[in-house]
Amino acid sequence: MSDRIRYLLLQVRNSDDPMRQHEVQSFARVLETTPERIGVFDMLSGPLPIPEVARTDLFLLGGSGHYSVTDDGQWLEIALDSLRDLHDSGKPTFASCWGFQAMARAMGGRVEKDLSHAEVGTHWLKLTAAGLADPVFGPLGETFQGQMGHEDHVVELPPNVTLLASSDRVKNQAYHFNNRDIYCTQFHPELNYEDLLLRVQNYPEYIRRIAGLPPERFPELLANTPETELLLKRFIRMVFPD
Repeated sequence: MSDRIRYLLLQVRNSDDPMRQHEVQSFARVLETTPERIGVFDMLSGPLPIPEVARTDLFLLGGSGHYSVTDDGQWLEIALDSLRDLHDSGKPTFASCWGFQAMARAMGGRVEKDLSHAEVGTHWLKLTAAGLADPVFGPLGETFQGQMGHEDHVVELPPNVTLLASSDRVKNQAYHFNNRDIYCTQFHPELNYEDLLLRVQNYPEYIRRIAGLPPERFPELLANTPETELLLKRFIRMVFPD
């Protein structure tokens, strides 16, 4: 089924960011499709065109490199407007990290930059009661591990969402919009051990600033997360059961 789905990744990365293509490859791996089947739209370039929404089956959002949802600026206001339009369209969407925060802010939530709630590495999370009952998250079991790399966090969820998971440091780790096929995670289900290691090696400031470790010790904070990588596949099966 995944080879018949039209994917579009809404990306927020500079043109010289080496993680631009790596992000596409990471999503393609967990979706079991090819990178060529995942289109990319640069959200720094302007509003998401309506025809793109109409011809896309499923939208993806990931990290952002050097951009924060807590910033101001015309590009961000335009991007948030596009996410509101995407929500209104009802198109299936899976958003991680920056996408998780941006969807929350776009729809009325609140995001803050706070190093005391920052996380980088592989962290344990716990499902809420709603998460355990959810068809996408429930199979993870009560606790699971996820790949992290963030300084901003959602301190207030938008209206009409259900909280699915939390960590010890950050309460709002995953949610879905009620009556919408839109799931959002602070962690990265599209990344494995090697992906996160490569990602953070390209942004080494995260290691010292958040983890307080020299870069060569960062692998100590990592583990593989094969169960979490299945989230996107279950999401696909839920919204495209045939």
